[in-house]
Amino acid sequence: MCTLTIAWQVFEDAPVAVAANRDEAVDRPSEPPARIEDDPAVVAPRDVDAGGTWVGYNEYGLFVGITNRWVTGLASERSRGLLVRDALGQESAEAALDLVADAVDAHEYEGFNLVVADADAAYLLEWDGHLHVRQYDPGVHVVVNVGTDDSFFVPDRRPEIGRRQAANARAVRDALRPEAGETADAWLDRAADVLADHEYGVCIHAERYGTRSSSLVRLGRDDDGTLRAGYRFAPGPPCETDYLPVESQI
Repeated sequence: MCTLTIAWQVFEDAPVAVAANRDEAVDRPSEPPARIEDDPAVVAPRDVDAGGTWVGYNEYGLFVGITNRWVTGLASERSRGLLVRDALGQESAEAALDLVADAVDAHEYEGFNLVVADADAAYLLEWDGHLHVRQYDPGVHVVVNVGTDDSFFVPDRRPEIGRRQAANARAVRDALRPEAGETADAWLDRAADVLADHEYGVCIHAERYGTRSSSLVRLGRDDDGTLRAGYRFAPGPPCETDYLPVESQI
C-alpha cells in the first residue's frame, strides 16, 4: 500500500501541497531525498534496487508521485519508479501526461496510480493494462492502491483489505478538508498527524512490510516567479519518526 494526499489549487501560497506515506518491503534499500538530476533539477528519494523514485518535484514546479494499483495479470518489464523519474524530467503536468502515455505503449509496467501536478493542472493516471486519465478539480484528493476519492474498486486479491483501504482513504480526505484561513504549512502539519495516526490505518506495521517513509511537499512561486519549494521527510514510519527538512532544495 501507499497513501498520497494532494491539496491542489487550495492554498494561494502553494498550489501543490502533498502528504504521502510510502509502504514497502522492510528490506528494500532506499536513499533519502536529494538533488538526483540537474537538467532539469529534481529533488527526490531514490530506490536503490531499480534506481527510480516514488515521489519528487523539479525546478519547473512539477510534482510526481506514484502508488501501486492492485490489479493482476500485468507483466513488469520496467520499474514504475523509473517512470516517475522520467516524468520528473518534464516541464509541466501536461508534458508528463504525454510522456506516460507514450511510455505505457513502449514498455510493460505493473499497475500504478500516478499523480502529476503543477500550478496549472493536476492529473491522476491509472494503469491497469489501459491508461485512464482523470483530471482533478481544485481540492483535496487521496490516492491509494484501490483508487481515489469516491472512485474505488474491489481488487481480485485481498478484497476485504481493499475495502478497508478505501474506507481509510475516505476518512483521511474528510479529516484533511481545508479549514478557513488555513495555510499550506498548517495543512501539512495536520496531514502529518493524520498520516501518523493509526486510527486512519495508513501507517502500516508488519513483519516484512510497512510504512518506510513519509513526505510533505509544498510548491509555490514568489511574485517574481521564483520557485518556492519545501520538502520535509520522515525516514521511517511517521508515528515514530520526526520529519526533517531536506537540505538539497532547488
